Amino acid sequence: MGVRIERIDLPGFGVRNDVITDSGCRVSVVSLRSGERDLAFFNADDPDSNAASISLTDDEASAIAEVLGSSLTLSRLSVLGEKAEGLFTEEISLPRGSGFVGHPMGDMKARTLTGASIVAIARDNDVIASPGPEVVYESGDVIVAVGTRKGLDALSKLINNGPS
Repeated sequence: MGVRIERIDLPGFGVRNDVITDSGCRVSVVSLRSGERDLAFFNADDPDSNAASISLTDDEASAIAEVLGSSLTLSRLSVLGEKAEGLFTEEISLPRGSGFVGHPMGDMKARTLTGASIVAIARDNDVIASPGPEVVYESGDVIVAVGTRKGLDALSKLINNGPS
């Protein structure tokens, strides 16, 4: 069964997009004309009664979008990890101002130096699956990697310390 999404115009204010869960609850993203965003939750028994609401800054909305966007990729990878003992997946944020920003992924030599493989990059609202060595890192990228605990720890250290 597909996911049900309803769009509700809020004349003079903006628009509300509701995702209706299997249990009937509504998770709403309210986009106001001012550019502000709210995340709201409505109970199944009264869809007009707001159970909770959170105002989001641009950075917070981006972070939530990244987490939700990459969670599908990660959940598929975690199934692989469950089948292979000792294999883990991890998200590592590329620090702003990192020496890797503006350089191609191949320059990091992640797999050669750490044994961990970068399998995706979450960028803004997109996921770059199976990025090639020519993909250029951008500020705010979230790197999705697979490897042993030792390899992922080494990759995290490499990413955080920058190029040597």
